[in-house]
Amino acid sequence: MVRSPPPPVRELRSNLRHAWIDGLLYSGMVGVGETYLPAFVLASGHGELASGLVATIPMLTGALLQLVTPHAVARMGSYRRWVVLCASLQALAFVPLVVGALSGSMSVASIFLVAAVYWAAGLSGAPAWNTWITTLVPRGIWARYFALRTRAMHAATLVGLVVGGIVLHGLEIGEEGRAFALLFALAGVARWWSARHLAAQTEPERPHTLPTPWKVVLRSPALKSARALIVYLLCLQVAVQFAAPFYSPYMLGELAMPYVTYMTLVASAFVAKFLALPVLGSHAARIGPRRLAWFGALGIVFTSLPWYATTGFWTLLATQLVAGVFWAAFELASLLLLFEHIPERERTSVITLFNLGNSAAFVLGSLAGGATLEALGSNRDAYATLFLVTAGLRALTLLLLRRVGDGPFAAPRERPQVGATAVRPSLGSIDAEVVPGQVPERD
Repeated sequence: MVRSPPPPVRELRSNLRHAWIDGLLYSGMVGVGETYLPAFVLASGHGELASGLVATIPMLTGALLQLVTPHAVARMGSYRRWVVLCASLQALAFVPLVVGALSGSMSVASIFLVAAVYWAAGLSGAPAWNTWITTLVPRGIWARYFALRTRAMHAATLVGLVVGGIVLHGLEIGEEGRAFALLFALAGVARWWSARHLAAQTEPERPHTLPTPWKVVLRSPALKSARALIVYLLCLQVAVQFAAPFYSPYMLGELAMPYVTYMTLVASAFVAKFLALPVLGSHAARIGPRRLAWFGALGIVFTSLPWYATTGFWTLLATQLVAGVFWAAFELASLLLLFEHIPERERTSVITLFNLGNSAAFVLGSLAGGATLEALGSNRDAYATLFLVTAGLRALTLLLLRRVGDGPFAAPRERPQVGATAVRPSLGSIDAEVVPGQVPERD
């Protein structure tokens, strides 16, 4: 007779299974829902400027509201309750989008408000989930479990992207409203189901520390060590977002690409990034994060220039594949450099503050780019100017990268695992660490 595993083993297996399914459903939501929000704005007749800005401005609201997360978790006395609440709110954010798509009429203000709720719920739940998941998964299996889970999440995002492109292509003639309604419904159901799997997980440890006051965070020695790195990353983000939000409206509006072609270009950068990360991770251990950062930074300076020079599909496809590799290198190196410059005990607080600055840089860059686009007439020449200027701004930030030195802490022994929180045509994806690494101090 086969004995049943003891309760702790059964509980662990259940937690690991539910966390795995949650990751797949969340990633599917990103691929099939959030990715196509700029396309929905454009299809709703709100113009290319609004289509670009919907991918950036609402993120700042989410970043501001994430600051309440430590206080909310402390007040509720539970990571799980807060995370499930945030996930459920994020799922409900798709309901007005479905209604708006079916009715054929949704104001730009309403879309931006819904997007702000979506990002606020997503970003507010992330810090608590990162802390909670490390209490569920034994440290001894972190590397293998999160590596496999992250690969599955990337595959789920890609499936969502492909499904979205096929649905929009199949129903695009006179039926765009039904197509977008179907995509947003699928995304909402996926996130709601994801929330149910979050609720099914246990909570071995309750929150036991009070949130760190922001005055203490701002005076932290960690910021002194990381200041040059943070300044560089924020300035680069402004330079990138000067044009990045407007790739989607350029492809769908100015070039009038079919949705399948659009999906192919978006997915190509994402796939290249996904395939390159394991290879780059092994090189990072050998050459170090700073050299890897220079490789990525030099490459992304030039990734916008082909968009300035040509509209040929195969050239743009090759550009997307190369851009995915450079962005994978740069984002992995940036994460490792943050590990090097920020001690583990202060990393959550400092990176939360950095995320706020990063979202502000998104908005600043996109507003500057949007104002330039509007002033130049929002035509093909205006977009070409945008792509040329962003390359110049990215090149200028290399002067700041020269000031970034080695940090006082060692990089993680194991490559950090990152998952996509959003998909962007020119970046492949916007990634976040899915589990904190263990960073020993240097001798």
